[in-house]
Amino acid sequence: MKTPILETERLILRPISMDDAQAIQKHINNWNIIRYINAPWPYPDGGAEEHLREVISEVNKGNQLSWALTLQTTKEFVGKIDYCFLGNSQARRGFWLAEPFHGQGYMTEAVTATQDCMFFDCMFFEYGLEKITVSNLKGNDGSIRVKEKTGAQFIGEKSEIVREKNVS
Repeated sequence: MKTPILETERLILRPISMDDAQAIQKHINNWNIIRYINAPWPYPDGGAEEHLREVISEVNKGNQLSWALTLQTTKEFVGKIDYCFLGNSQARRGFWLAEPFHGQGYMTEAVTATQDCMFFDCMFFEYGLEKITVSNLKGNDGSIRVKEKTGAQFIGEKSEIVREKNVS
């Protein structure tokens, strides 16, 4: 399956590519982003290229769909959303948005687009999906709001280690 291009009122969601490495490196190397995702801190030089090679490999194997979120007006990269197929009729969704774009509804718009497109419906049939799992670390209130606005249902809580920034 190929990641389709989706357009919303303010965004173009297009397949992620190696051309996004510089923008990812710039935006993700920010404690306010990285503390809520599974990535090293400080983010290493070249980390985005290594990450994208892995992501694109999984996309090419059919194990994942990954979109770059870009602004309609400027085509600027502002974030990323992934659906990873886990087997056992399940998938996991993850996303992050560059800090200057927080609180403006961009991620809700992107998640809604991926959930509502006809292709998303096909994913349930193509992969035999029964559910998509979404989660976040405690304290990530923006992520919780996106999930609530896009129909996710709270099913439970896991004990998680809260990441802390080492300032020494």
